[in-house]
Amino acid sequence: MAVYVALLHYPVYNKEKRVVATSLTTLDIHDIARASRTYGIKKYFIVQPIENHLWLANKLLSFWQGGHGREYNPKRWEALKLVKAVPYFENVLEEIEKENGVKPKVVVTSAREYENSISFECLRDRIRSGENVIICFGTGWGLTEEFIKSADYILEPIRGATDYNHLSVRSAAAIILDRLLG
Repeated sequence: MAVYVALLHYPVYNKEKRVVATSLTTLDIHDIARASRTYGIKKYFIVQPIENHLWLANKLLSFWQGGHGREYNPKRWEALKLVKAVPYFENVLEEIEKENGVKPKVVVTSAREYENSISFECLRDRIRSGENVIICFGTGWGLTEEFIKSADYILEPIRGATDYNHLSVRSAAAIILDRLLG
């Protein structure tokens, strides 16, 4: 079993439902890396096509993965060594296929309900049975419909005690990883 995570800054929507590339948030890198390390994620990919933002992600990663940050905070290094920044999702699939010999099943997350979504329990069972997956999280106002429809699985949304459903991606990632791998 190999479980990967991807945080996509493209293709996502902005609040006007236009397809955009969103800005990099360094807290997302750190916090999702820590959750990924906690739950045994094989690799966490940052998908960021904006050249300056990709440069910033790689600069931050070089500090923590091999620079002064590794000595300063070994626990943070342990989490951030799982992270790789790439410009496009196709790069992610190519790297995983090269590593494992097969493409992983693509799992998308959304706060929206979909008729054909898979439950946490069902996906957890598939992972435990050895299925390799990449769990995709979107930034901005969520992954595009086209990207969602191209996935192998659409994970059911997180439901709380109220009808409010607008978690930060960092919070959603931690909850989802716990439900699937905890």
